[in-house]
Amino acid sequence: MLHYKTYELGANVPWVTFVHGAGGSSSTWFKQIRAFRKEYNILLVDLRGHGQSARGLWEKGDSFAEIAKEVVDVLDELKIEKTHIIGMSLGTIVAQTIADHHPERITSLILGGAIIRLDLRTKFLIWIGNATKRFVPYMFLYKIFAYIIMPRKQHEESRLAFVNQAKRMCQKEFVKWFSLTRLVNPYLARLQVSTTEIPTLFLMGEEDYLFIPPIEEVVRKNKGFEFQKIKKSGHVCNIDQPDIFNELSMAYITKIEACLESPM
Repeated sequence: MLHYKTYELGANVPWVTFVHGAGGSSSTWFKQIRAFRKEYNILLVDLRGHGQSARGLWEKGDSFAEIAKEVVDVLDELKIEKTHIIGMSLGTIVAQTIADHHPERITSLILGGAIIRLDLRTKFLIWIGNATKRFVPYMFLYKIFAYIIMPRKQHEESRLAFVNQAKRMCQKEFVKWFSLTRLVNPYLARLQVSTTEIPTLFLMGEEDYLFIPPIEEVVRKNKGFEFQKIKKSGHVCNIDQPDIFNELSMAYITKIEACLESPM
């Protein structure tokens, strides 16, 4: 069972589950907790190998499906029937995988710094990472990727937060997580088709230059998807601009909950 923490207001209050990115932990959401706990029941999870969750859970052939199932196991343990999920970075793939395998458990998806397709630059970076991951110290690779994805001065806080959280990982865990990126493009293409019935909001920092173009394309093709850019923000927009991230996320959840109460 993954390590998790909850903040509960009551049985009839909507649940919001937060899923962090690779190298992060549930503490990634420290700028969201105070605002969200006033309105919702909150579930914070540490994905396998991260934060206070156990290491060494990997078996041969494990994929995003097994990682997503571990989050669903926590929902089952807590008897949470449905939840809004807010994911960040690689955590958005976990969130979409839960929606793909267990759509009945998801009220909506809010995907920050979403990864839905890798362009040539990103694939080249991942190729380098996969070629060197077993003998180059993982923190060296992680810092390089952090600077490439979050290069500007205004990204410094979020960059340092992710680098510091990643220090809790170990080389073997990093290698396992990084290996998941090899087949991510065809997998993500299928996810965009399978999850179109679930209300989805993409929240992207306007300076998240590697990942915005495919988001704009997929939102144009799907009427149930929404997209908001956050100014003066990079990839980890929940840390760069937390007040705006919280405002947009909570407004979206309020809208979805209102639709559920007053169906057309």
